[in-house]
Amino acid sequence: MKKINKSLLRFLFTAVFLVVVLSNANGQASMPEVLIKNTLKEQLNYLEERTKIYENYRAIREDMFQKVKSNISDTLTADYRRINMLNGTLSVLNHTIDSLRSDLETTRARLDNVTRTKNSIRLLGAEVNKLAYNSVMWLIVIGLVTLLVMGFLAFRKNISVTHNIKKELNELRDEFQAYRKTTREAREKMSMDHFNELKKLRGG
Repeated sequence: MKKINKSLLRFLFTAVFLVVVLSNANGQASMPEVLIKNTLKEQLNYLEERTKIYENYRAIREDMFQKVKSNISDTLTADYRRINMLNGTLSVLNHTIDSLRSDLETTRARLDNVTRTKNSIRLLGAEVNKLAYNSVMWLIVIGLVTLLVMGFLAFRKNISVTHNIKKELNELRDEFQAYRKTTREAREKMSMDHFNELKKLRGG
């Protein structure tokens, strides 16, 4: 009986050993392609579908577990590198943005200065707004033009009045000359008549 039990134990031990060895050999020989090429989510879904749960424990082949573990580690390492690279890029971009903001502020200040200088003019050492300066200058110009037009109209009026006065003076002078001539002729005629009367009286 003891001999049979020893033989049975050896057989069971050998059978279990062969199953474990063959199972490991098959597992190592045939790694599923999904655990090599697919994403981590797909790999975990594959393990969830292909493994069994026994008393709240999930049985996973060691080589598959190590493969997924390695894949996770590689993915995390790659993600950390990418995060570090993105952080570096972000730092460079932030520095560039700060530099651009500083340049923008400087450009705005220069533009404000240029605009202020463009819109103002120095008059007697003081800055005067060009709009106000132009308005005052145009008012002065309009005033001078108005005075010039008024002066020209007054000059024309004076010329017309002078011409009329001169014309009336000439007419008055002509009348005076005609009157003087008529008076002289009348006086001469009167003198002649008087002389003839005296002559008649003397002769008579």
